[in-house]
Amino acid sequence: MDLRLYDTLTREKRPFVPLDANNVGMYACGPTVYDFAHIGNGRAAIVFDVLFRVLRHRYGADHVTYVRNITDVDDKINVRAARDYPGVPLNEAIRKVTELTYQQYQDDVSALGCLPPTVQPRATEHIPEMRAIIEKLIAGGFAYVAEDHVLFSPQAMNAANSVLPRYGALSKRSLDEMIAGARVDVAPYKRDNTDFVLWKPSKPGEPSWPSPAGIAVEGRPGWHIECSAMAWKHLGEKFDIHGGGIDLVFPHHENELAQSCCAFHSDRMANVWMHNGFLQFESEKMSKSLGNFFTIRDLLAEWPGEVLRLAMLKTHYRSPLDWTRKAAEEAARTLDDWYAAAADAEPGPPSPAVVEALYDDLNTAQAMAVLHSLRGAAASSEESRRELAGSLRLLGFLSESADAWKSRKQQASGVDAAAVEALIADRTAARARKDFKESDRIRDQLAAMGVVIKDSKEGTTWEVAR
Repeated sequence: MDLRLYDTLTREKRPFVPLDANNVGMYACGPTVYDFAHIGNGRAAIVFDVLFRVLRHRYGADHVTYVRNITDVDDKINVRAARDYPGVPLNEAIRKVTELTYQQYQDDVSALGCLPPTVQPRATEHIPEMRAIIEKLIAGGFAYVAEDHVLFSPQAMNAANSVLPRYGALSKRSLDEMIAGARVDVAPYKRDNTDFVLWKPSKPGEPSWPSPAGIAVEGRPGWHIECSAMAWKHLGEKFDIHGGGIDLVFPHHENELAQSCCAFHSDRMANVWMHNGFLQFESEKMSKSLGNFFTIRDLLAEWPGEVLRLAMLKTHYRSPLDWTRKAAEEAARTLDDWYAAAADAEPGPPSPAVVEALYDDLNTAQAMAVLHSLRGAAASSEESRRELAGSLRLLGFLSESADAWKSRKQQASGVDAAAVEALIADRTAARARKDFKESDRIRDQLAAMGVVIKDSKEGTTWEVAR
């Protein structure tokens, strides 16, 4: 069966044909490491982790290169470095901030069940590549120097008689629309309002590097050039898939595409552009002013990472996602059931129906329907149980044993397991002597503790209610 992906550039879903099936390349925009990542960043990490897993399943784990960058040069980083490490040399202070926040991000997305990407390049380690691309753009007439800045000209790109795409093709906007809809930095040295910065002089208290194009003063890169440089270094002039959140389509990805295509005289930067939809919280846009702005770390304090993962994958990646407590509670109950049914099974090949759903532009909602069907069959079929286990592992679930999952849930609840076991033993004794009044009293006492008991021929088991 074909793997079909939706391309934001062409606005169509079509069969995915890699440039080289033995070396499939994908790039996703990662975090700016100045603080804990918010839950919207978590959705992007999960979506492209699923894509990574699907590509590895189809082409082999050794034949897929996943690059997710780290932006470690940014005004917010500079501000925090000065605040947290006064008196420490700037570059050293910045490194301290970015090392800490980088590790926090790694820990958080790992808890969400995300595999580590093949490469996680840092922007500050790719300054030579940024300068090289800038030099190419100047030589091609697509960028110019003005007052120690280097600026890219969308007008020059659109005027070029070549294979280049039109500036605005990705976001489907005209230059006029982009001027009206964007926060345009008006500056006297710009030739046109749509021109954007590739390089700028550093201000006092900002990190700096030798500038390109013969500019005497040291400077720093603009935001957009970073990803063009890192993608080029690790995947080449053209590669298979570029991903990120829908909020990055304009201006970031539009400008990336423009820079890379003009620098390398190409019609494409990536063959497929993929974008996940927005995330809102309880039907409202996340906002610090509304008090509903949550980091991944905030939610991990309350829920296991796999609960957050499942709650997000129930919705197709391109659709807006409404994060709700109810959705998290439902996901927790589902995972309790899946862990009980399949966590300790020897995983078999994933269900062909699950794979077919994922090959249809990562249709995780359909995959979930298949998983629920498999769960029903797993109650009476070991083959279905193994198939369920293999399918869940493909999607990034069942990272621990059933006992570990149950124990972690019990610990998080604060329920005293020894006290519960003692009460169950008392209840079993009461039932044996047919003292059903006492048995019911103990059952109600356990329920008040948040414990649900289940009686079977094998005995009584219990779990923490959520």
